[in-house]
Order: sequence, then C-alpha cells, then structure tokens
Amino acid sequence: MKALRHAAVLSMLCLCCGVAMAAKTTATPKAAVTQVEIRNFAFAPNTMTVAAGTRVVWTNRDEEPHVITSAGKQFTSSPALDTSDTYAVTFSKPGTYAYYCSIHPMMVGTIIVK
Repeated sequence: MKALRHAAVLSMLCLCCGVAMAAKTTATPKAAVTQVEIRNFAFAPNTMTVAAGTRVVWTNRDEEPHVITSAGKQFTSSPALDTSDTYAVTFSKPGTYAYYCSIHPMMVGTIIVK
C-alpha cells in the first residue's frame, strides 16, 4: 500500500512537472528575424522598417572585412566581419538606428523600429 501511494505521488509530480515544462516552452514567442547583406561595399537593403523585437542579422558577402557601427552608439559594434561572417542585433525599442561600416564610412544604413 505504501509503495502504491509513493507511485501515485511520483506520477502526480511527473504530470505537474510535464505541464509546467510544456507551458514554459510554449510561452516564449520567437522573435522575427530579418537579413541585411553586405555586398559590393553596400548594405542591402540600406534602409528597413521592422517591428520592435526584431532581430537583424548582417552577413558579409564581400571579400573585405566590415564593422557594423551604430552612428549614435545605440547598439554594440560588431567585430570585424570576414567573408560569410554574421552579426546580429535585436531591436527592442522603437526608434531610428543609423549605422555605418567603421572601416568604410561611406557605407551607411538605417533600421527604423516601429
């Protein structure tokens, strides 16, 4: 009888933990992701509008390194990106985020977050 009670308690604990784990994994929605390509010493697209919470991923398609740098220090600069390297920033607050390549300052772009 005692073993049966322990088995019942164990079953209840497993059931409760399983429900809690399921709730935890489904409660967090995935953030939207959008891409910016660095090609021919330009950002493509060079201006984009995204929703708050969007993750922007830059990918270097040039054979020269590039560094993504916020014009207003609103986000952390990337390390030097070699060919096929990526860098990502999640934009959680609405605003306009201007950026450029600190190695090639004529390369500029803007992320508008709504």
